[in-house]
Amino acid sequence: MDLNTKFTPETWPAHPERATLEAKNKFVGFWLFLGGETILFATLFATYMALKNKGPSGFGFTTQELYTLPLVFVMTMLLLTSSLTSVYAMYHLKSFNFKKMQLWLGITALLGLGFLMLEVYEFSHYVQLGFTFSNSAFSSAFYTLVGTHGFHVAVGLVWITLLIFRNSKRGLNLYNATKYYTFSLYWHFIDVVWVFIFTVVYLMGVIG
Repeated sequence: MDLNTKFTPETWPAHPERATLEAKNKFVGFWLFLGGETILFATLFATYMALKNKGPSGFGFTTQELYTLPLVFVMTMLLLTSSLTSVYAMYHLKSFNFKKMQLWLGITALLGLGFLMLEVYEFSHYVQLGFTFSNSAFSSAFYTLVGTHGFHVAVGLVWITLLIFRNSKRGLNLYNATKYYTFSLYWHFIDVVWVFIFTVVYLMGVIG
């Protein structure tokens, strides 16, 4: 299909994100990227599990003493809800409703921003307690794992903000449809990673 074709809801393809050869090639490259990201996070999880609660003599921090599940639960709900709103956005992408897609992507960004702000608050609280990055091998592993995920959330927020504003007057086409859809896949990926962080780091950390 021609990228410059003018579409209507009736002529818009059922799978616009894969309607061109360029789009299909981007999908292959994106899945390879996610494969590398999976290996990265698997390594960070393994490191964290090996160093959990390990510290110098007299180390005063354990996962049971540090982590507060109510705050992390709110963060989890924000991120999971943002994953749902991105699904709504992709539904409107496929139905060629640009305004509603932009609206749901904006809500997704706001929820992601809320998550990131709470994570910054969580980190600042730990630092005030004396649990810093250089405090121990355990603290380094914790901040590296959770901080790397937070960095990915920040990258996602920059990505979707640029997409929303750059295409605000262009509308939907086969060129940017792929970009919107790959962002959605990326966002689902970091949501899945957070579910593992919530379970392995926080829930198992509090339970023991």
